[in-house]
Amino acid sequence: MKILRLFFFPVVVMTLFSCNQKKLTEVEVPLPENEAPAKTVMGDPSDVKADEGAFEMVKLPYAYNALAPDIDARTMELHYSKHYLTYTNNLNKALAGTDLEKASIEDILKKAGTENMPLRNNAGGFYNHSFFWDGMSGKGGGQPKDTLALAIAADFGSFEVFRSQFEKAASDQFGSGWAWLIVNPSGKLEVTSTQNQDNPLMPGVLVSGKPILALDIWEHAYYIQYQYKRKNYINAFFNVINWQKVGERYEEAIKKKN
Repeated sequence: MKILRLFFFPVVVMTLFSCNQKKLTEVEVPLPENEAPAKTVMGDPSDVKADEGAFEMVKLPYAYNALAPDIDARTMELHYSKHYLTYTNNLNKALAGTDLEKASIEDILKKAGTENMPLRNNAGGFYNHSFFWDGMSGKGGGQPKDTLALAIAADFGSFEVFRSQFEKAASDQFGSGWAWLIVNPSGKLEVTSTQNQDNPLMPGVLVSGKPILALDIWEHAYYIQYQYKRKNYINAFFNVINWQKVGERYEEAIKKKN
């Protein structure tokens, strides 16, 4: 009888353990369809409109996801429909009822001194972002051609030297700001950077000139995708540069110099 009990006890324990193991396995089932995480739906950039005022938002020339995987759709949507929209609305408020309400954005920037920081910040935020969107394309990347390619070779020595200087200017910029490729007052190409929403058209910047390429290095431009890895974002930017547009800007800037 004792022998039978000893034999029966392990069998019971093993059976219970097996049942418990079975229960642990069975709970690992997919969530019901109505409880699954919803997919993020991107909006249409053409649906985003600024409040009535002197300036309208520049139309984004591509869909939010057009620059992926280098710049993700969620970043582009927030950047365009929230940050850029806010700068546009705030600029219009700052201009309302002033002598600058009918001026061009370039003329406003040239008069946006540090004594009126709301105007300077919002005019810069509007111009810089408007300029930034057009300088990128889902079919971008590679290297410039024709006149711009020759100018980069002449003024920097090679495209590789230019790229190294541009990446360094963007990486070394402390805190929020922008990296730029400009045509300086002597007609030469030059790389520079600015803090906050300043740009090379404004008074009081370190290097003045006509911008032809810009990179936004505020955290809102890259943090969702790249977190603290700003250098990875800067490197990815070169995959989406619209060199045709940058070349057109260069030729226009040179014509105005001559």
